[in-house]
Parts: sequence; structure tokens; C-alpha cells
Amino acid sequence: MKKLVALAIAVTAFAGLVGAASANHAWGNYHWARTTNSFTLKLGDNVSSAWASYLATTSTDWSKSTVLDTTVVAGQSKGRCRPTAGRVEVCNGSYGQNGWLGVASIWANGSHITQGTVKVNDTYFNTATYNTPAWRNLVMCQEVGHTLGLDHQDENFTNTNLGTCMDYTNDPASNQHPNTHDYQQLEGIYAHTDSTTTVGMSTGFLPDAVPSFTPAQRVSRSTYRTDLGEGRSLVTHVFWIE
Repeated sequence: MKKLVALAIAVTAFAGLVGAASANHAWGNYHWARTTNSFTLKLGDNVSSAWASYLATTSTDWSKSTVLDTTVVAGQSKGRCRPTAGRVEVCNGSYGQNGWLGVASIWANGSHITQGTVKVNDTYFNTATYNTPAWRNLVMCQEVGHTLGLDHQDENFTNTNLGTCMDYTNDPASNQHPNTHDYQQLEGIYAHTDSTTTVGMSTGFLPDAVPSFTPAQRVSRSTYRTDLGEGRSLVTHVFWIE
């Protein structure tokens, strides 16, 4: 467990981001509820051996944050990468030629994330174009980053790389890991504490809805939202192929 981050330091760091080009890239106001900083989020390992090292790298990368750690644990997902309360389940599979490399889904009660899933699509990652360490690192890192409450820093594939996995690109060579802005953004997101916690919950209280990408659910080019009623929602980020 890392040292507590002082509120004043976190707020100052977040304020310094506002004027930057890649400034505020929080995913709305979604965050894990917790009563202390920092916290440890479990990443359920439901991936094949081809993905194991990339999940480990992603966990190490995000654990460099001063406000949270991630730890890889045995997966509990069943069927279509079903979520588990209080943690994130990470899965791979041949999900078909549907245009996406990866998706990250969060179930939220208001702004508080209660569970999450990450899927990476082997239909594309088994092709010569995407079966590279750079592409695997980029997509795994980005999708897990979404489940922490981060949005993209940039969604233009042809812009100069920002040196972060939270950036869309045609060349992932320099976009395989988080950058300073990502860590600073996490400090801003988690500058406060909550009266309750959703991290490590043993019992889920949101319906086990299956993410879908219908036009009616579309919020932006890459985001889809399903209203589950009573202030609860299922929100999904989609990493589309350009």
C-alpha cells in the first residue's frame, strides 16, 4: 500500500493539467468508491498464455500511480466475460470481425464503479497486423485504464503520438504505457475519499447486463451507455479499428 496522497497536492496537480493539450481526460466522473487512499484493485486473469505477460505489464504500469495499485488474481469470469463485484475481469477471445480490438465496460451506481470487464479480440490479434507486442500492450493498457476512470487523451489516429496508451494511433510503438498526464489525472480523480467503498465488494447489486453497441446507446464515437434504472448504468468504451 502506498503512502497517502495529500489532498492539496492532488488538487494542485490536477489543476496544472487543465491548461495542457491532453489536460482533462477523466471518463466523466466515474471512479471507484473507497474510504482511503490509496487502494488496490484486483484484475481477474481470464486470459490465455498469449496475453498473460501483457496483463502483467499493464498491472505493473498502472500500479506506478501514487493513488492506486492493481494486482492480478485468478479470474472468476464465466461465459461471456461476466463481471465480478468489486473488481475487473480481463478476458480474451475470438469475438468476431466486428471492428473492435478491445472493449472496457463498467457498471456504475451513480458515479461509483462497482465492477468492470475488459475484452481483447483475438479475431484481430491473431492477424499479422495486430499480433505484435506493441499493439497488445497498447490495447490491454488502454482498456484497463478505462476501468480506472480514464478517458482517451486523443482519438485521432493520425495525430503525433502522445506517448501514452490512452491515445489512439496507427503506430503503437511509443504508445504502449501510461504517461505522466495519466498518473496526474488519476490523482485528480481520486483526490477525495468516499463514505463507502465499492472496491472488493463481495456481492454485486447491479444487473449482469451484457454490453451492446446499438445506435440508441451511443454517447460518442467510442462510448455506449445502457440505463439500468435507479441511477445505475452500464457504460462501455470501444477501441475501434480505424
